[in-house]
Amino acid sequence: MLFKQQALLRQKLFLLGSLAIGSLLYLVARVGSLDRLQPLCPIDGRFGPRGQDEIPLRALQFKRGLLHEFRKGNATKEQVRLHNLVQQLPKAIIIGVRKGGTRALLEMLNLHPAVVKASQEIHFFDNDENYAKGIEWYRKKMPFSYPHQITIEKSPAYFITEEVPERIYKMNSSIKLLIIVREPTTRAISDYTQVLEGKERKNKTYYKFEKLAIDPNTCEVNTKYKAVRTSIYTKHLERWLKYFPIEQFHIVDGDRLITEPLPELQLVEKFLNLPPRISQYNLYFNATRGFYCLRFNIVFNKCLAGSKGRIHPEVDTSVINKLRKFFHPFNQKFYQITGRTFNWP
Repeated sequence: MLFKQQALLRQKLFLLGSLAIGSLLYLVARVGSLDRLQPLCPIDGRFGPRGQDEIPLRALQFKRGLLHEFRKGNATKEQVRLHNLVQQLPKAIIIGVRKGGTRALLEMLNLHPAVVKASQEIHFFDNDENYAKGIEWYRKKMPFSYPHQITIEKSPAYFITEEVPERIYKMNSSIKLLIIVREPTTRAISDYTQVLEGKERKNKTYYKFEKLAIDPNTCEVNTKYKAVRTSIYTKHLERWLKYFPIEQFHIVDGDRLITEPLPELQLVEKFLNLPPRISQYNLYFNATRGFYCLRFNIVFNKCLAGSKGRIHPEVDTSVINKLRKFFHPFNQKFYQITGRTFNWP
């Protein structure tokens, strides 16, 4: 009996020893694999020497959680101080154009861990009442961020408002400016469609696009119609160039951003001097919506509002052709100034 008990004890000790040795070997192998994976750290080595221009690793951990709470106003001053968070003036602004894809561009850039977006259009520089409140009021409208992150806001009315270039220049003469454009006639019709939808929601009647875009007295393009004026991109850009060199602008192809967003986003990353972080993993096509949605991680996805991608009303072909002919010389000049050519008719 004693012999059997001793044999069972030795067997148990042997099994325990084997498990201990196996666990130790696994840990050694695991540490080795982690060492090999270390160079793939998504932050390491991308922002200069460690401790100088590097974004803290915790920035990624808090970006979707903690910063969201701060944006909702749920943070205490102590929490803000503890996490070294600040409200920074934007280092880049999406200044236009309306119905060019400004919201889509802002949301897609927000995929980058070094970018923090202002969720709402601030309308600081184009609104006299807001502008009179001063630069600190504007700063307080910005989201909380880490010092090495870039804050970006978008207000498409900036592009066409005469006072805005000088006002932004006075704030920051070296700021980076993003302009997203679409084929001018398509953009004008999209502009009209948004206004039309608003009228219909209020049970109001509205003129057809053709009657607004074409002057009935001359049968020529009505340049007093705002949707038409906004699409004359070169006229507005020339006003901005009185204050900023062309190198401080980046032109985004809004039509391509819809069909093939990644190459456009990679160009913006380069313009903003950001390390490449946005990949095809972050963008997936939603067949129901008909455009790309955003994937931040394995649990958090986001599609743009259902109002995006409105169906345009049918427009008389002769009016479309007249508009395209009208915009053509302005488009050619826009290509020449910006150095970017589009296949617009």
